[in-house]
Amino acid sequence: MIHINDKQFPASILGTSALMLCQAAHAAQPAGKKDTDRKRPNVILLIADDLGYGDLECYGAKNIETPNVNRLAGQGIRFTNCHATAATSTPSRYGLLTGEYAWRRPDTDVAAGNAASIIKPEQYTIADMFHDAGYYTGAIGKWHLGLGETTGEQNWNGRLSHTPRDLGFDYHYIQAATADRVPCVYLEQDTVANYDPTAPISVSYKRNFEGEPTGASHPELLKLMYSHGHNQSIVDGISRIGYMKGGGTALWKDENIADSIVGHSIRFINEHKDEPFFLYLATNDVHVPRWPHERFRGKNSMGLRGDAIAQFDWTVGEVMKAVEEAGIADNTLIILSSDNGPVVDDGYADRAEELLNGHSPTGGLRGFKYSGYEGGTMVPLIVRWPGRVQPATKINGTLISHIDIFASLAALVKAKLPEGAAPDSENRLDQMLGKSKKHRPWVSELSSTRMICVRNNKWKYIPASNKMQMINWGPNIETGNQPVDQLFNMIDDPDETTNVAESHPRVLQMMKRIHQEASATKATPSH
Repeated sequence: MIHINDKQFPASILGTSALMLCQAAHAAQPAGKKDTDRKRPNVILLIADDLGYGDLECYGAKNIETPNVNRLAGQGIRFTNCHATAATSTPSRYGLLTGEYAWRRPDTDVAAGNAASIIKPEQYTIADMFHDAGYYTGAIGKWHLGLGETTGEQNWNGRLSHTPRDLGFDYHYIQAATADRVPCVYLEQDTVANYDPTAPISVSYKRNFEGEPTGASHPELLKLMYSHGHNQSIVDGISRIGYMKGGGTALWKDENIADSIVGHSIRFINEHKDEPFFLYLATNDVHVPRWPHERFRGKNSMGLRGDAIAQFDWTVGEVMKAVEEAGIADNTLIILSSDNGPVVDDGYADRAEELLNGHSPTGGLRGFKYSGYEGGTMVPLIVRWPGRVQPATKINGTLISHIDIFASLAALVKAKLPEGAAPDSENRLDQMLGKSKKHRPWVSELSSTRMICVRNNKWKYIPASNKMQMINWGPNIETGNQPVDQLFNMIDDPDETTNVAESHPRVLQMMKRIHQEASATKATPSH
């Protein structure tokens, strides 16, 4: 059985023959645009959550099998030097969808569950670009970019404003925030999916609601204990960040999240297979809390985190199968990556660190999620487009950044961007399709302390900072901050073990000029 909106359906629902069951579980989607130009490819941007550079078998992972991702890579290009724009989710996704570095805006840090929409309706997004090019556009899965006009004032019991539909997405079925933050409900077309009028929803990030148990006050109610933070409202036996009351039948069950995301994605693919579509598919795996479906839970030697990676691999396989069964695989470009680097203990006592048994989620790189070191932003990138990219190709070392996905895809569909749109994104389509191995001149990497690091194909520069050197609220992770400038030779020292700033003063000055040029640019007004 699989679960969609936490309703059970036979596993065959994942095939086209049983699609009507899935359709019956939801309100009808708006009709797509009548554009049947099949010369233009469909595009699926499949973004994992906290999946590390070393977490996939085809990238050298130990103790885990990812056969579906392996097959995707075997049919496409696997890049070894791709960087997310930030080491945390919200700013990374902001950069991906807007083509603008998050550090240009002061309000792009990790968003609370009741944050206002960080991307403003007047901003031009990658979804706007595809929509204007005649594509039907969808966002399914994790959002974590805020909703509504004002923080803390969303009407979770009615229709919300400032949702993905105001940002170019024709359809959305999203987690309102992220899995470890309330509210633990999906939002479909501006309203809470499966809304339960008998259990109106209240959300607060300031104080608990009277009589509501928390992880701190009632740990005996938990099926997954917290390790740090994450001890507030309890939903589905797991305590979260923030306080929530109500929800009833609209509340998700964690073990069904992947099924629900996959089911809605398959439905989207099948309903729009006869017109060009763009799907931003953002999975919940491998983010905490990790509580995969029982089909995966308890199956991997690394415990729940390993189970979650296996569940992510299943998601990839189901999406591949969907486009193949719909007869559109040869005309569908799939881009797989992760929003940032991995983290092992991120707030729940799931024994993830204890059970690594030689596995390195970062592939041996220094740092993790949150960090200015490479483990924070180095991510897998796989591009499959049958007949258009060379299968089983490994592009080793070519420097590439998420920031350029926007402009590259605009070039792919021959879209003309309005003035000021995607200001930091560059057309690197030839690199993405394996036609060029030319390096991007430099990429920037934003740490959780808002430190901007820059690197080119050989050198990496981290400016001196007196901010905290270790995360001080939970995970044992280096931030990258040091009181001196740091310079690393990324060819000879990819693990960033030796600071060569003093012995290479000219290189240091060159990298400082790049950093100054980038960070001096004016920010987009946050309104």
